[in-house]
Amino acid sequence: MSLRYSDYSIEALKEEERRLKEELIKAEQHGLVSEVAILQRKLQMVISYTMFPGDFNVGQTYVFKDMPNQSFKVTKVKGVMAWGYRVGDHEESTKEEAIPISLLEHVKK
Repeated sequence: MSLRYSDYSIEALKEEERRLKEELIKAEQHGLVSEVAILQRKLQMVISYTMFPGDFNVGQTYVFKDMPNQSFKVTKVKGVMAWGYRVGDHEESTKEEAIPISLLEHVKK
């Protein structure tokens, strides 16, 4: 029986992060596009579990780490997922979505 990431210790999460990064490099080297996407998503989730969800506040807007021109306005945080709306170029999406908190960072002032 396998454990869920929420059941892992911090040490186990760090080991899983290292293992996934190694697999990701191999998948990229072999051109396995689908495998790369899956491993990237797993890695995002593992990293989210090493973060503190309380650092993300409802009503606050954060930038995407890999898309600095696009922001995300948080409406709720549940576990390691932030729910909210994408914000970009003076307009806000009308579709609420959930994303791992590892994808977000505080706006630098």
